[in-house]
Amino acid sequence: MSAFLALEDGTIFRGDSVGADGVAFGEAVFTTAMTGYQETVTDPSFAEQLVCFTAPMVGNYGVAENRSESEAAHAKA
Repeated sequence: MSAFLALEDGTIFRGDSVGADGVAFGEAVFTTAMTGYQETVTDPSFAEQLVCFTAPMVGNYGVAENRSESEAAHAKA
């Protein structure tokens, strides 16, 4: 499905959506961490943010219940 990222300054990036359908609004942030994606999305400090992971292989090592920062995902997208 086609998607876009619109920034506050009017810049628009078009591309393809992967994952859940829907619309998300929030602050765009990024992380350069090579590991720890589970901790990032479950960390309440990322609430309402659109997180971009720069590591190309996010998700390769699965998830473990004891690595979550909280009970739920807080990142908006």
